[in-house]
Amino acid sequence: MVTGSPREFVVPFRSTAATTPGPVTRSPQVPTGVPDFDYLTGGLPAGSVVLLLGEAGSGHQEFALTSAVHLMLYYDEPDLHQFYLGNAKGPFQYPDGVAFVSLSRSKEQVISEVRESFHGFYPEVFVRHLVFHDLSATYFRDTVVPTAWSSVPGPLLGRAPGDAGTTPDGPVRALANALDSCGPRNVVIVDSLTDLLVRDGIEANDVLTLLKGLRRRAKEWNGLVYLLLSEGVAPPAVQQAVIDSVDGVLRFRWTASPHHSHRNRAMLIEKFMSVLSRLPPEHHGTFVIRIGASSGLVTTQYERV
Repeated sequence: MVTGSPREFVVPFRSTAATTPGPVTRSPQVPTGVPDFDYLTGGLPAGSVVLLLGEAGSGHQEFALTSAVHLMLYYDEPDLHQFYLGNAKGPFQYPDGVAFVSLSRSKEQVISEVRESFHGFYPEVFVRHLVFHDLSATYFRDTVVPTAWSSVPGPLLGRAPGDAGTTPDGPVRALANALDSCGPRNVVIVDSLTDLLVRDGIEANDVLTLLKGLRRRAKEWNGLVYLLLSEGVAPPAVQQAVIDSVDGVLRFRWTASPHHSHRNRAMLIEKFMSVLSRLPPEHHGTFVIRIGASSGLVTTQYERV
């Protein structure tokens, strides 16, 4: 039998002044420059690593280029930039320039494609602010691509393919070095993760480790990093791991209707916790997009999922 007075459990008093949360301070937001998208989303957090995942020709490349050009209009043509920004409120933080990191294409190829695809001020603004990193010499080294095609110095098969990825002069390390040099205060377009994931001698785990490190590092840069990836190129498990390794995912695809003979392009915010949490539920749907030579990529409407 237990004797004595029962023990008393006293809940200590905590001052509400010490526990009441203060106003939440949001990180600086960077607009994408894509009409209506910024109005609905309020922009993207500075330092975001964004995967642009898309079917061939569905708009993921055009989204990155449109964003880069429209952001640079903030410096070149403020009134025109404001027009493309629409009714997005801000306040926004703007990158200083455009960095394009290409693993397999030359600067001349990219600029030529932009000139042929867009009219008016788009090519000029893009080139004026462009810092280009051509990693093709590293990417094609030790492959079956002839030296004359890729302007690669040295022997065609000087090293075993299995050593290609993370060696000091391999493509993965070259991409990391390029990002570290051009990432701060820029909008960076990486073209593309597809090249890395299909390259012999590069392990998917090395690419995923790079992305995880990039996600941490980019928070110090206060810009945006766009990673292009073609839908279905990587095995499903690898593609899902890539999605899990970035801050946000915009998925692009073609849609068709049995009532129409033409196809539409569509975009879905598949993952972006900080964006989806403040986006009204009625806008958690698919954006129908249009791409024009004189307007870039614009969102025309949205459809409920």
